[in-house]
Amino acid sequence: MFNVALPAMLFLSIATSEHNFFQSTEFLVFSVAMTVSFFLFVTLSTKLAFKDSTDHGVLIQASFRANTAIIGIAYVENAFGSQAVALAAMYVAVITVVFNIQAVICLSPKTTGSKLHSTKLIFLNLVKNPLIIAIALGIMVSSVNITLPKVVIETGNYLARIALPLALLCTGASLDFRTMRDDKFPTWFAASNKLMVAPFIFTLIGYWYGFRGTELGILFFMNAAPVAAASYAMTQAAGGNTILSANLIGLTTLFSSITVGVGSLVLKVLGLI
Repeated sequence: MFNVALPAMLFLSIATSEHNFFQSTEFLVFSVAMTVSFFLFVTLSTKLAFKDSTDHGVLIQASFRANTAIIGIAYVENAFGSQAVALAAMYVAVITVVFNIQAVICLSPKTTGSKLHSTKLIFLNLVKNPLIIAIALGIMVSSVNITLPKVVIETGNYLARIALPLALLCTGASLDFRTMRDDKFPTWFAASNKLMVAPFIFTLIGYWYGFRGTELGILFFMNAAPVAAASYAMTQAAGGNTILSANLIGLTTLFSSITVGVGSLVLKVLGLI
């Protein structure tokens, strides 16, 4: 799924799209600025709320790191169709880099050597990430106006059609409700940041900035997505609280559909998406 189906969907969405990605530069720059600003906000609020906790990094990462590549893309595709997936894929490519840099900052031990080692690992993971590779190839094909052979498009479409259902199935299968009984207050604090505070702030400021329709919808759906499963691997690699990390992934995955449903209904009633 991660190595074939999702990359195929993202590649075809970009390669066959008529969207001018250079016109989306302002949107992408805005998204990066908002992501960094929100990271600073949750870092400060988490350290103030849990002054003596050793789990600051886990809580901070869960507050900002959304499952954009799987759940976020699924929300956008369901709301706007396949054409919107191309711009959403660009968002994923850019923000994934930012997410990983921020994860290194908040999770790594406070020593120069360990931070340098973590940074190297993150760089290598980004370079080898199938989703990033697929998005980069899609941009190249779209930029030089290469017409893909029909057999390639049909094969890719077949893989793309199974990508989102399979991704959602895998996410649901990973839930473990027994792990949600510990660390209730920190868990709900970070989950609230992820499911309510983040989508509200991103959407509100995006609206004030002037985004409407698909772009405003992408800001909402991407930031209303649950905590990314990759956050567990990052927490484990950093020697953090993996139980808390698993709780946050499960809890936000469970409740994300509710907050997304309510939020998207409000935006549609207001005529914003």
